[in-house]
Amino acid sequence: MTAIIQTLDTTDGPFTLIADADGAVLASGWTSDVEAMRNRIHPGLRPEGVREGETAAADAVRAYYDGDLAAIDDVPVRQRGTDLQLAGWKALRRIAPGAPLTYTGFAARLGSPRAVRAAASICARNAPALFVPCHRVLRGDGTLGGFAWGLDVKRALLAREGGTLL
Repeated sequence: MTAIIQTLDTTDGPFTLIADADGAVLASGWTSDVEAMRNRIHPGLRPEGVREGETAAADAVRAYYDGDLAAIDDVPVRQRGTDLQLAGWKALRRIAPGAPLTYTGFAARLGSPRAVRAAASICARNAPALFVPCHRVLRGDGTLGGFAWGLDVKRALLAREGGTLL
């Protein structure tokens, strides 16, 4: 399978996304490194090749950066993982802009309030960043915690969405 790759300029730096033939985003993030993006995709979904092109998801990214925070909500994504990971990625998409959760709060939404490490792992293994907004999860003390694309990007995304640190 060959997928489409596209890199956009954003105020937070280059944003690259890889979408499959159906338009579902397999991976995305703030880098222009094609191999880094490919490597974030689960091996069972990883395309054999990528070609540059225009994706429908790019329009949603542009709209998001123009202030339409809901533009990313309906962009299809495709990930492969355990049942808990799949449930977690789905739950991440339901965290409203401007209303970040702690890892404990996120774990509670998954029905396991003590599974904080699992909640953090779900965020860390999230390939289609922005579309599955793992940046909306913070440490229990309200600090940023980690983010694959850097804390400056996470801080900027939360500020754009009107989210405040807890």
